[in-house]
Amino acid sequence: MQHENFYTRLDKREKFILNAVFYVFFVNGIFAMVMGSLLPLISREYGLSDTLSGSLISAHSLGNLAAGFVAGVLPLYLGRKRSIVMLSSFVVIGFTLMIVTGSPLLLLVAFLFTGISRGSVSNFNNTMVNEVSDSSPSALSFLHSVFAVGAILAPILVIFSTKIAGDNGWRLSALIIVVLTSFSVFFFSRMEMKEKVAVKEGKKGYEFLKSKVFWVHAGILFFYLAGEATINGWIVKYFVDADIMSIGYAQGLASMLWMAILAGRLTVSFYGDRIKKETLLLVTTTGTVLFYFLLLSTTNVTLITIAIFGIGLSMAGIYPTTVSKVGKTIKDFPMAMGVLLLLGGVGAIVMPILTGALSDAFGIYAGMSAIVVVLIMMMVLVVLSILQGRKAKADAIR
Repeated sequence: MQHENFYTRLDKREKFILNAVFYVFFVNGIFAMVMGSLLPLISREYGLSDTLSGSLISAHSLGNLAAGFVAGVLPLYLGRKRSIVMLSSFVVIGFTLMIVTGSPLLLLVAFLFTGISRGSVSNFNNTMVNEVSDSSPSALSFLHSVFAVGAILAPILVIFSTKIAGDNGWRLSALIIVVLTSFSVFFFSRMEMKEKVAVKEGKKGYEFLKSKVFWVHAGILFFYLAGEATINGWIVKYFVDADIMSIGYAQGLASMLWMAILAGRLTVSFYGDRIKKETLLLVTTTGTVLFYFLLLSTTNVTLITIAIFGIGLSMAGIYPTTVSKVGKTIKDFPMAMGVLLLLGGVGAIVMPILTGALSDAFGIYAGMSAIVVVLIMMMVLVVLSILQGRKAKADAIR
């Protein structure tokens, strides 16, 4: 059928898996984005230094990065269900520790645990959706849409909790996340999945690292996440430091960026399977570059608002479409998704720091301009991916 989508093709077991995975990723979006809102409140409550507060975020990032390997290796020994149930429960332990103790060591463990859970869940969910939906860009875009909804709701949860519980509002937020993530663990435990990952003979290791196609798409993800993390992290500071707009309007634009990302991901989830993946990647990466150029080239608030919305819409489909492009490799090699997310995660950690260093040395505009290079590199790799695809087709015809 022309209009049949990925969901209608699934049986009852597969629908349960996808529904559970979508719920879990929604919760993942909340607790991943709530960290920034909770950190100053936790720091004030326990009297933490700025150095320790920064170290907590680093511990979370380290856990998120390490999860790429842990979540790839552990299922080979424990099976998929036991592994994801165990790893997803780490976030419950992490937020519980935050509520009950101000011990620096235990807080570092708590933030490390939340990072491990976040990365493991991301790895597992992307893999399961890729597997169950047969590498559908629509399914993967919908997965990342529900993450965006969670991300948008995260600061609202903290504001709501603070109104109810005052100074203990952050504890109420953490407790709500403990309850929501406990349901995640329960849903994982009820999934009927193949305990042993279906891999072809001789494909349990890292042979996929010899694939040029894998490296090109890992590069796209690296530069995309480097750009996304830096734009998200620095855009408000840029607008305020450059005296372009008030902090209130800048924060509103930061929220609008996520709204645009959500709108873009929902659009791709509805239409992604009807458009060639190559076309989708070329249009979205080109759009991101052009709208970011517009953002940097003007101080007109109206044009900047249009640019922010354009960046969000354009960026939205890049991650899920890139993952779906290496869908076959992810199916064949259990370690592939972990390595893919690990390489992308490095970009998300390195680029914001580099932007900060350039900003300190040459000013905020220089720091933000560096993102242009990253986005152009991403677009160049997309063109290379298209050329690889054409060459593969030509070789197959011969």
